[in-house]
Amino acid sequence: MSRLFQKIAPIGEARDREILKDAQTYIYAERPEGPVAAHTFDPPPRPDGKAAPLFVFFHGGFWDTPMPTQFVPHCLHFAARGAVTVAAETRLWSKHRTNPVDAVEDARELIRCLRRYAAAVGADPERVIVGGAGGGAFLALLTAMPSMKQLPPDDDGFDCRPQALVLFSSLLDATRNRDIAARFPDARTAKAMSPLRLVRRKLPPMILFHGKADRITPFGDAATFRRRMRWRGNTCELVDFEREDHMFFNFNVNHRNFELTVNAADDFLVRQSLLDPPENTDSLGD
Repeated sequence: MSRLFQKIAPIGEARDREILKDAQTYIYAERPEGPVAAHTFDPPPRPDGKAAPLFVFFHGGFWDTPMPTQFVPHCLHFAARGAVTVAAETRLWSKHRTNPVDAVEDARELIRCLRRYAAAVGADPERVIVGGAGGGAFLALLTAMPSMKQLPPDDDGFDCRPQALVLFSSLLDATRNRDIAARFPDARTAKAMSPLRLVRRKLPPMILFHGKADRITPFGDAATFRRRMRWRGNTCELVDFEREDHMFFNFNVNHRNFELTVNAADDFLVRQSLLDPPENTDSLGD
């Protein structure tokens, strides 16, 4: 295994260390600004010995605020459902003085790195799911978009494009919010990297969860994105939540919404043949 993917002790503030105590933490990239880590959660051993699907989550915070534990509840759920799950970190402005372009580079590198060392973590490199929230959903989308010509595999042939995406309160137009747009190197880059402008044919299936009262990443963008995706023959489901804002799905914000979105994502991934059906359907919800 590469030196860049060696196990290290969990990092972060005391609260993060406690929440991540059951994770294995790896350095997946050495950047000029410092090392970048990912935290993995293992599923129970499979009786059939088959490799597990891989589910990677990129936290919100718009490439500024470190939130490595945001998706730990999701990681625990999907690890229990048989996936190797990853709470990913990328470079951030507050820690590294970097911009969203650097974070996209990290996100793509992590997926390639996980595929490269899939056997070491017990994962199937052909069943990769990527999720995220807000700016993290933007990163997830940019692992799949735009074209293969612009997302070539690395020198060893490892691709960063996932088999499916699970997105929460997604940032789809980086130019709409002035503060978010200002985090890009320039307005042209923010526009060129906006997922709304990158929709094409043959993208991975996606499910989006979005609050209709979201003032940070407007629901209208999600509706437009779904329409453009479907017009090009892609699978794109949009689950809307009336009167809910940007943070509605988080475990520590609304437990019912957390359960609803996680169970819907679980069902979506079963239908995409990326997760096994649950043995007991009553165990995933009331």
